[in-house]
Amino acid sequence: MYVGSWIAAFIVGALVLAILIYSIIKFRRRDPNEVPRQVRYNLPMEFVYTLVPIVIVCVLFFYTVGTQNFVQAKADTNTVHKIDVVGFKWSWAFNYKEAGNPAIGADVNQIGTIESPPTLVLPVNEPVRFTLYSPDVIHSFWVPSFYYKLDVIPGRSNTFDVTPTKLGTFAGKCAELCGTYHSAMLFNVQIVTPQEYQAYLKGLQAQGQTGTFYGPLQNNPQLQKEGN
Repeated sequence: MYVGSWIAAFIVGALVLAILIYSIIKFRRRDPNEVPRQVRYNLPMEFVYTLVPIVIVCVLFFYTVGTQNFVQAKADTNTVHKIDVVGFKWSWAFNYKEAGNPAIGADVNQIGTIESPPTLVLPVNEPVRFTLYSPDVIHSFWVPSFYYKLDVIPGRSNTFDVTPTKLGTFAGKCAELCGTYHSAMLFNVQIVTPQEYQAYLKGLQAQGQTGTFYGPLQNNPQLQKEGN
């Protein structure tokens, strides 16, 4: 979609530039005393000027909707890992909803601080559903390598699915200017094998990091209602 939009923009720009250069050369003033023929309007030309932008917008809209539906498509609920992400002033909490997973048997969490940014661990080639919450102000969950980001809005839960396909460590951050320590809202994303993912969650469980963390509930009636 991004490349296609640039191709369309270059084609339109080249066409406009060609018409401009042609007009400058073809209709340049040759006689200092010459006065161009005065016209009030040109209906065919004005019709083209109106129709072409409408066609361009409709085509881009069509491909935008198709791309958006593809990017936001949800994975099979029976196979997806569920992680509740909480953006709070001024860090992140990752709640791994694995109570129904026999290999783990409990929900575990990783809570970050300004001094110690958290690490989000994900299994490679397995779908993950993120549900985003905020107990205070608007944040934005952004992992640049995912080519996708989504706002974290108080009183509203946003969701999206991702299937990591490459092992490695990647950077994440808040992409919304959320306040004093916005620049400190950093985290790392580590893509590991499914076996390493389970071992990591068991390690959190062994450290007593069980249950879920959603930040100060008094500022988020929705989370109170959900009983979290």
